[in-house]
This record gives sequence, structure tokens and C-alpha cells, in this order.
Amino acid sequence: MAMAMLKLAIALVVMAVSLGGKRATGAQVHHVVGGDRGWDPSSDVASWSSGKSFRVGDKIWFAYSAAQESIIELKSKDEYESCDVSNPIRMYTDGLDNISLDEEGIRYFVSSRPESCKNGLKLHVDVMPLGSPTIEKPKVGVSDSSVSSTMAAAPTTPSGSVQLYTSTVLFLVGLWLYYVAV
Repeated sequence: MAMAMLKLAIALVVMAVSLGGKRATGAQVHHVVGGDRGWDPSSDVASWSSGKSFRVGDKIWFAYSAAQESIIELKSKDEYESCDVSNPIRMYTDGLDNISLDEEGIRYFVSSRPESCKNGLKLHVDVMPLGSPTIEKPKVGVSDSSVSSTMAAAPTTPSGSVQLYTSTVLFLVGLWLYYVAV
């Protein structure tokens, strides 16, 4: 009887864990920069990134017209703030670029077109460790003249199918343990 109670307790813990929590340890978030509008001069990247948390293991996606735009990653804050695109450390030109945030630190992304960069088409990403608390602060420095009067659409969120699958599996394991215990 004691073994049955232990199994029941384990089953209940597994079910509780599977149904709770928004972000499990090791969970990966995919951020589509600019939301529905993507990386575009008409999108308000500053509003989109405000309050977002980027963590090691996340991915950012840039969606843009490769015929009109490309994205440059810069090394320094000075280059980022002045929109100096003369010394990029990486260029993204495919129109749909997936960038893994593999380590902590600040990364700087700007439009390859200096005029678009100066009008606010730039993003700095402060990548935090996976377990760090969420810090609610803007992630992009923008002057008042570059803020669009149109608000960006809400960002698209990645499918919850992976989290749903994991929760379902854990739930089924919990049910199985319960029936084995009874």
C-alpha cells in the first residue's frame, strides 16, 4: 500500500509539472523581429522589442524583402548608435534569417541602408542567461524623430505545439503511473 501511495504521489507531481509553467528550463523562444510586419522601415522595431526578454538558446528571425533590404550585425555600440555600416561582422541577405542566440551579451543588428538605420530600423539584443529573471526594459534605442506614429502589430508567437506535446506526454506518463499504482 505504501508503494501505491508513493507512485500516486509521483504521478500527481508529474501531472502538476506538466500542466504548469510558461517557460521550462531549456525552452527555446522564437522571436520574429517586428512581429507581423517583419524587418521593414514601416515597422516599429522599438515598440516591438520593448519589454522582451532574450535568453541564451532563443532564436530571432528577420523577415524582409531581400531585394530592398539586408541586415548587418555590428560589433560595437558606437557603430550601432551612429549607424556606421562600414565594418560589419556579419551580413544577412536571404530575406528570412534565423539567428541563434548562443551566448550571453549584447548583439547589434541594423539595416544595411544607413538612412533606414537612422530612421530606427535597428535592434540591439541583450542576451541574458537562461535562468535569469525577466527585466522589463526597452531593447532598442531610438530618437523621437524615428518613432513611427503607427503602432506595430502584436508580435507573432511561436506555435505551442512543442510545449503541448511535452505536456501531453508528461500527463500520459502520470496517468500510466497512477493506473500502475492502483
